[in-house]
Amino acid sequence: MNAELIVTILCGLAIAVGVAGTIIPVLPGSILIGASLLAWAIWGGGGPLGWVIFAVGMLFVVAGMAASAVLTGRKMKQHGIPNRSVLIGVVLGVVGMFVIPVVGLFVGFAVGLLLSEVQRTRDFRVAVRSSGAALKATGIGILVEFGLACAAASTWIIGVWINAVNG
Repeated sequence: MNAELIVTILCGLAIAVGVAGTIIPVLPGSILIGASLLAWAIWGGGGPLGWVIFAVGMLFVVAGMAASAVLTGRKMKQHGIPNRSVLIGVVLGVVGMFVIPVVGLFVGFAVGLLLSEVQRTRDFRVAVRSSGAALKATGIGILVEFGLACAAASTWIIGVWINAVNG
């Protein structure tokens, strides 16, 4: 087994973790994919093809991160949800991660967001609506980033395949 094959295998594993990380927030996501694409371009033996794959893959990674942030932020502003509510949701999400295995992060985030919105609006129904909108916006952002992370991973797979055929 040569060094290029080892780098390719390690980059593939890291890209898989990165794709999963776009859905599971405790794992590194798109940034890990970008770093893996760069590592493969440098040490994976792809030559000029490796740099083309890196550039195309990074376009998907950056587009996914930007789209996720823009879509989520825009929906939050449309519904008047302050950053404080999101921050409280994140804090309780981290706590929930340790209290409830597997789903604690999601449950904690939703509960923290709802509690903060109840405190802010003083109306449970309004808080449920705004929290639901925030969760929906977050979910859409995650799905968009996941889809573009999959596109970046697919680009890398195609590059590995072309490199192996030409190799």
